[in-house]
Formats: sequence, structure tokens, C-alpha cells
Amino acid sequence: MDARSPHMTSDIAGWRPDAPATRSLAEVNSTVAIPAAGHWSRRLLAFVGPGYLVSVGYMDPGNWATDLAGGSKFGYTLLSVILLSNLMAILLQSLAARLGIVTDRDLAQACRATYSPAVNFLLWLACEAAIIACDLAEVIGTAIALKLLFGIPLIGGALLAALDAFLLLLLMNRGFRFLEAFVIALLAVIAVCFVVQIAAAAPPVAEVLRGFVPKSEIFTNSDMLYIAIGIIGATVMPHNLYLHSSIVQTRAYERNDTGRREAIKWATTDSTIALMLALFINAAILVVAAATFHKTGHADVAEIGQAFELLSPLLGLGIASTLFAVALLASGLNSTVTATLAGQIVMEGFLDLRLPSWARRLLTRGIAIIPVIIVTAVYGERGTADLLVFSQVVLSMQLPFAVIPLVRFVSDRRKMGQFAIPTSVAAVAWIVAGVIVILNLKLLADTFFG
Repeated sequence: MDARSPHMTSDIAGWRPDAPATRSLAEVNSTVAIPAAGHWSRRLLAFVGPGYLVSVGYMDPGNWATDLAGGSKFGYTLLSVILLSNLMAILLQSLAARLGIVTDRDLAQACRATYSPAVNFLLWLACEAAIIACDLAEVIGTAIALKLLFGIPLIGGALLAALDAFLLLLLMNRGFRFLEAFVIALLAVIAVCFVVQIAAAAPPVAEVLRGFVPKSEIFTNSDMLYIAIGIIGATVMPHNLYLHSSIVQTRAYERNDTGRREAIKWATTDSTIALMLALFINAAILVVAAATFHKTGHADVAEIGQAFELLSPLLGLGIASTLFAVALLASGLNSTVTATLAGQIVMEGFLDLRLPSWARRLLTRGIAIIPVIIVTAVYGERGTADLLVFSQVVLSMQLPFAVIPLVRFVSDRRKMGQFAIPTSVAAVAWIVAGVIVILNLKLLADTFFG
């Protein structure tokens, strides 16, 4: 099958007539077989994978910085923000999957087939900024993990992080299911590490549960709001919407109404389950920080290195710090895969520019490594911690540029036909988009005029 799929829905009203009909991630599109018969669980298992690749972005090193800062400084209060952002993520990722399955376009392709070239170029720049911010978090997180585990200086670790550009190439050559298995295995490592740390921290259950109830001070306290928006930016990641709308198309479901309806059901189930794992990981990081640092008077712990040094002594568990660093390294490696794929999808979708994946990865890695090296050289490790939190706020700033087009597309019956979302779901989605925009405007006002 050539790169121009016979299943593309370019004939549906609402798309530009000159829009290209190139398949998203053509090299792996429709390569994972779906069983036509047998128990429903076999079909669900066939769809398991994309949701976990997406969930990686919701527990990458950037989340660690914001969750550690939130837990150590404000205790369990920001658990409600993690829960809210995770619910937003579940809704938005389900919409991204729906868009890809119904239209045979990823979000970048859908933008290119709708907006003018000038608007598309600006959207591409915004999305690239988000991917670079995400890359920045991965480089810092991986470098810190290498330093903690093996004593490698941060600058050296940042340079070594560039070599993971070839990891995705190796995995993709083995097949997309092999890539998914690798990601899921590392997610299991992260989960086990935090289960042990939660058990050691033994947080008070009542206080943890109260933390999931939203409080007005989150909005009125500018310091808390800054971290809260960072958590939203680290959780609801804009490039994940582009990623999910593409990789759901790796499944060889029937490209008809029945096949698409079933694909939407199983893809949504897959991403919802995977994002509940992400909720556990993010909550676990904040809970461990609150139970270990906030309660012992270490409210200023916002750096991953500080957390590593203090965890074992404060928890009384010698392996706690090592588990923390192992989970961080696994998180950094996993994030490499999703950012690489997202970058390829965005560049091909918006610009129809097809660079070899190794070239695109080395380019974006280089852009991310340069500020890390400069900040490390000038400010040391504390500077990289501030840069890590700031990168997540940058991600949050880019969210409207991905969320608003997505909600608009899946609400449009000209584009989606019978698969357009109901008015009630659209209303909730627009409320989510509005909350994101309002929080960002509030942050900008506090930053420049506060």
C-alpha cells in the first residue's frame, strides 16, 4: 500500500480540497492486526499499547519536578490539581483517538487540511516549542538520573542523552508492538518503584483523600497557582494529542462505520486505563514528597537531586533513593520514544516535510541540550531544577493551540459525520479548553503585572 491511503476521508465536506491525503506514520499505519472473531478480550488486547505510549508523557521527568515542588511545599493540597488534570487528559485523549480513527488524519494533518498555510505555520511553531520544552525536561531528567546512579556530571549526562536518538530507530525496526512492549515494561518498573516508596512513606490516608478535594487557595495563591499550572502543563501535554491521533491508526481495524465504532470503544478503554496508571504515578510522587519532605520541615525540596539525597534517610529505607533514580531513568528513556514520534508526526503533518527520524531527533535534542548545558554551567544543578519547572509552564502555555482545534474538529459534523461528539460532551470539552486558557491568562498576568 502506498503512502496515500484509499481510506482517507478527504471527500467529506469541511476539509480543504487541496489537502494532502498521506497516511500518518505511513511506515507503521495499519500494521497491527485486529482479530475478527473470538472473545472481546482479544480485541481489547489488540488495541492495548497506544494509550500506554501516550501515558508516558503524563509521567515524564517534567512531572517529577512539579509534583516534588507541589508536595514538599504545599503538602497534599495539589493532589486535586493532579486529579483534575488527569480527568482532562482522559477526555482530551479520547477525543484525539476519535479524530484519528474517524478521519484517518492525525491532529496536525487535520489542521493542515482546515487552516490557511500561515495559521498552520504558527500552530507548528507553537507545537514545536512544546516538544522542545518536553525534550528539555527529558534531557534534564535523564542527565540527573545518570548522575545519581553512576556519578556522571550533568553536562556529560546531557550529552549522553543525545545518543538515545537511536533508541527509537532500534525499537521501530523490530515492529510497533515491540516498541509498545518496551514502553509498558519500563512503565511497570516505574510503578513498582513507587509502590515500594509509598509503602515506606506510609502517608495518612485521610489527609491524602482530603488532598483530592479542590481548594480556593490554589487560585488565590500565586506560588501555588504557578506550580498548579505547571502540573497541568506536565500532565495534559499538547504533543500527546498529536501523538495519540496518529498511533491509534497503527491498528488494522476495518475502515468502515462498524470498524471505526469498535476501534473508538477499545482505543478509549486503552487510554483511560493507561492514564489511570499515570494518575497513580503522579499522585505517588506528590504523596511521597508531602509525606517525606513537607511533614519533616523540608518544604523547599523542589530539586530531584535533593529528593534523592533525603529520601533514604527520612524514610529509613536504604534502597528508596536508588529506586527513585531508577524510576527517573526509566521515565526519561520512555519519554524519548513519545517525543520522537510526536515530533515526526507534527513535522510531517503540518509541513509535509519528511526528514529521517534520526536527523529530526538529533536536531531537537541539540536544541534542548544547549540551554541545559548553558544553565548548568552558569547556575549549577539548582538552575536546571528551575528550568525543569519552567519547561512545564511553557507546555501549559501551548495547550490552547492544540486543544481548541481538536475540540472544534471532533464537534464538526461535516468532518466527523455520525461520529461527531454529542453536544453535552462538546460543552464539557469547551469548558476544559476555557479553564486552560483562563489559568494561563491568570499566570501571565501574575508573571508580568503581579
